[in-house]
Amino acid sequence: MSQLQISTTVNGDPVEFLCEPDESLMDVLRDRLGLTGTKEGCGSGDCGACSVTVDGRLVCSCLVLGAEAQGRQIGTIEGMAKGEKLHVLQQKFLEHAALQCGICTPGILVAAEALLKENPDPTETEVRYWLAGNLCRCTGYDKIIRAVMDAATEMRGA
Repeated sequence: MSQLQISTTVNGDPVEFLCEPDESLMDVLRDRLGLTGTKEGCGSGDCGACSVTVDGRLVCSCLVLGAEAQGRQIGTIEGMAKGEKLHVLQQKFLEHAALQCGICTPGILVAAEALLKENPDPTETEVRYWLAGNLCRCTGYDKIIRAVMDAATEMRGA
């Protein structure tokens, strides 16, 4: 198979890369672009560790082909912080001790950011429903939910 040349935008920056036609977006991000914050947990779209946004829509990057990134806006965990300033969600995860091993954390943060862009004032049930596709084996979920709810409150300025 011949490689495909892809032009896209990742975290606001124009990017070009070559990829195999059957290569996943997750592998492209990690292996070709060096964005290793996106984690592989299951490889089958069941765990959410590889969550990114494509044109603002939350997706499991293990289920999307790298070639599908052509002309799209890709958002990863590396795009959340602004330089040394953490995103409110990242700060709240630290404050609430909502992380342990870190495998699920980038995907949960990307998913939570996508939720708060769509719904800045979610109920606890809505947060739990939205994050249901992101599995965590270490923390349980209470600290994660509290961190997201606290971040939502702060982001609204409430």
